[in-house]
Amino acid sequence: MAHYRPGSPAGRPGSRPSSPRPASQHTKVEEELHTFAGIDYDKVTIKHNPSVPVLYEEALTHELGTVISSTGALCSYSGKKTGRSPQDKRIVEEDSSKNDIWWGPVNTKMSERVFLINRERAIDYLNTHPRLYVFDGYAGWDPKYRIKVRVIASRAYHILFMRNMLIRPTEEELENFGTPDFTIFNAGEFPANRYTTGMTSTTSVSINFKRRELVILGSEYAGEMKKGIFTVMHYLMPKAGVLSLHSSANEGKDGDVSLFFGLSGTGKTTLSADPKRHLIGDDEHCWSDNGVFNIEGGCYAKCIDLSAEKEPEIFSSIRFGAVLENVVLHEETRVVDYADDFLTENTRCAYPIDYIPNAKIPCVGGHPKNIILLTCDAFGVIPPVSKLTPEQVAFHFISGYTTKVAGTEDGLTEPTPTFSACFGSPFLVLHPQRYATMLAQKMSKHKADAWLINTGWIGGSAASGAKRCPLKYTRMLLDAIHDGSLAKANYETYEVFGFAVPTDVPGVPSNLLHPRKAWTGTDDDFTKSLHQVARMFQENFANFKDQAAPETLAAAPKI
Repeated sequence: MAHYRPGSPAGRPGSRPSSPRPASQHTKVEEELHTFAGIDYDKVTIKHNPSVPVLYEEALTHELGTVISSTGALCSYSGKKTGRSPQDKRIVEEDSSKNDIWWGPVNTKMSERVFLINRERAIDYLNTHPRLYVFDGYAGWDPKYRIKVRVIASRAYHILFMRNMLIRPTEEELENFGTPDFTIFNAGEFPANRYTTGMTSTTSVSINFKRRELVILGSEYAGEMKKGIFTVMHYLMPKAGVLSLHSSANEGKDGDVSLFFGLSGTGKTTLSADPKRHLIGDDEHCWSDNGVFNIEGGCYAKCIDLSAEKEPEIFSSIRFGAVLENVVLHEETRVVDYADDFLTENTRCAYPIDYIPNAKIPCVGGHPKNIILLTCDAFGVIPPVSKLTPEQVAFHFISGYTTKVAGTEDGLTEPTPTFSACFGSPFLVLHPQRYATMLAQKMSKHKADAWLINTGWIGGSAASGAKRCPLKYTRMLLDAIHDGSLAKANYETYEVFGFAVPTDVPGVPSNLLHPRKAWTGTDDDFTKSLHQVARMFQENFANFKDQAAPETLAAAPKI
């Protein structure tokens, strides 16, 4: 084993050979990068799968503004871009995949020629760096379906981020890793040429399924890599008969698995983080013939207003090895001010999933017993809990409904509906009906129950001064789902939407369970609000009518 000696060439960050080495001295990875990508190994030092301490040293030495927090996390900054750039995402139009892709606002076409121009621009930039970092890891915990991912980047912070987010190979697996299934070229420090055909800005995130490559220009936001691989899995997995899902998942002591779907603010993270259940994963999963498996090897948590009291498991995971993005720290103590959104409200932390005490390793589970769709309805008309038919699951899964309320975004003065297909529209590659059909089939085969939980307003709309459904009642409803008692409850049919709504749940006020009974205004006002929301669903679903199944269309609300 080589020893670190301060002052020696090996110990000086960024040191490189003073003259070209003979070909026999190049590593296998260097040869592959030279042959397949044109990386100039005679001018660039390539650091392959460096350890966490080495990545810390490299980032602290070479990346401006990088520091260590008081708890030991690496604090890095992504520059101008502090979130994803979905309008700059492109998929290459090529013969092997073009007939499968759901082209439109989510998936914009890029020609093979423009992709190669961007790829060459990225590699030319990477070749100007004295050092590059390479990480080889897996996406997917099931060895049968996992893919091998190689990340090439000029920033150590990007490699540490993906080291946390992908599944880390053992030494033996790394030795036998072989050719990657997908490669990321992250040249995010360098802009795209906005005069190149099809470019809309200096940012470009482009995926080529034929070449199995992802090229990033003009954005240093690390989340582009994470969500890029998720997009790749949304294409590859359904082709292999595996359903890819934007969801969290946990498992009870008896092995019963629950999947949670929900857009931002609906409680997906809060409700799936249950001390009585093991966490399989917090964001990305697949459902195969063997059961559920997590795609990722880590978690990517929001940090705004984080506290040890509200989210103790996440808070305690921000330690050595974790990456904090775009947070503000005290200049002397290096204590993070999680309430400070000076740089962005989208402050984040990436850490290995085994930092969570009740994580299930390996991150796999059996077939789900419960499918839970979460919404936050600010109009006060969606029941706190409803049991869904398979057809209703497909309709509401494709709809992906929630609402944003005043104060969450600049300019919002009243509740605003948000629809995101399959609760993750920006990452879908195929038509939403493809995923919805697979979900319905798997639910039917494995006899999973499905539920819609509303964590939003009860008794009136947010604008009327009504309150959100108390979290303690939502947790009681969730406990009743998990212990099986809710499936045996008495139900009544809810008007317009056709949901099955329980008439009584122990511990929960019975009038809370039915929105019309809980409504504090006039009956006419309730009917008006109910019909307004139903029309929103109908208008949104018009976007999917062309390929939606007849039974899915029939599950729409009826006025």
